[in-house]
Amino acid sequence: MPKIVSARVIVTCPGRNFVTLKIECDDGTTGLGDATLNGRELSVASYLTDHVVPCLIGRDAHRIEDVWQYLYKGAYWRRGPVTMAAIAAVDTALWDIKGKLAGMPVYQLLGGAARDACMVYAHANGTTIEDTIAVAKAEQAKGYKAIRLQCGVPGLASTYGVAKHGARYEPADADLPSESVWSTEKYLRVVPELFKAAREAMGWDVHLLHDIHHRLTPIEAGRLGKALEPYNLFWIEDPTPAENQEAFKLIRHHTTTPIAVGEVFNSIWDAKDLIQNQLIDYIRATVVHAGGITHLRRIASFADLYQIRTGCHGATDLSPVAMAAALHFGLSVPNFGVQEHMPHTDETDAVFPHAYSFDDGMMHPGEAPGLGVDIDEDLAATYDYKRAYLPVARLEDGTLCNW
Repeated sequence: MPKIVSARVIVTCPGRNFVTLKIECDDGTTGLGDATLNGRELSVASYLTDHVVPCLIGRDAHRIEDVWQYLYKGAYWRRGPVTMAAIAAVDTALWDIKGKLAGMPVYQLLGGAARDACMVYAHANGTTIEDTIAVAKAEQAKGYKAIRLQCGVPGLASTYGVAKHGARYEPADADLPSESVWSTEKYLRVVPELFKAAREAMGWDVHLLHDIHHRLTPIEAGRLGKALEPYNLFWIEDPTPAENQEAFKLIRHHTTTPIAVGEVFNSIWDAKDLIQNQLIDYIRATVVHAGGITHLRRIASFADLYQIRTGCHGATDLSPVAMAAALHFGLSVPNFGVQEHMPHTDETDAVFPHAYSFDDGMMHPGEAPGLGVDIDEDLAATYDYKRAYLPVARLEDGTLCNW
């Protein structure tokens, strides 16, 4: 058996923070797992170093399911974003090791390819509707068949999903949480106009998506979904906070626009009611936030019973290790829908050389054994951790928003 002899956490910041677990076996085989939790990275690093790594030494690296159950059930304090990100890192690294020892890419170990490649969606954002559409058409010209549209809201200084001053969009934007002002009324006026203009400019042969980012009440979300029906969106994402899953019944009663949710979910229990009551159309849980490849496959299999597809979160707060794992997962599951794709910076790609590739709106994980991703530890060591928080928002009267 391949016995685990070491496991260590690597924290690096090539433009943004990433936490990576590297596991090594007695025969020298290594595996990588992403443990990045945006804005709380060091919490997972500590959880791994102080509580998980000591439990891994001497274990059989092939016993992926047993290790997963041991870390999940043995801790007693189950679930939660920190615990599940740590478990995900171990799980993903063990799949990487298994693939390398088998001489096969991970997707082959998951049953082989269920499609030729994974459709991915791009991000297009701008301060105005016109700016957003110009970016979207540029992404369309690159071959993207699905594009998420976000635009600035007149009267608001900043808006979720919209970059400032032409820079790359990065949600974690300050070493202490920045605060912005939000107006639902102003937002609801501009979004239908954005998609009306987009269809006029881009036609109907491209999938259009929009992220509400939990910012509406159920009835407001239902009203927006209804207003967007003439523009045939691929989905609206996170229309309302999902803690109260009954709320999605109200949204369903008012609109046929497809709903995606789950990037903040960390277990199958978070999604259980939404899936079995068919209140959503796409589940957005990720490899790194939802317990790794092993647990994400369970979520996908459960969703498949109800004709719900996957649409995994894939922003740049996940490292290339997570992107590779997502593509192996996406290539193999029968109910794949789409994969989010925000290209990493050149600095990040240099730290994490990888085999996955993009072509004409599709991505493939490659044929390298394991995940097909490595880490240049010497280069990673040159990028020190930088504290970064996600922003918070308040209503115009100063009330902290409920998301």
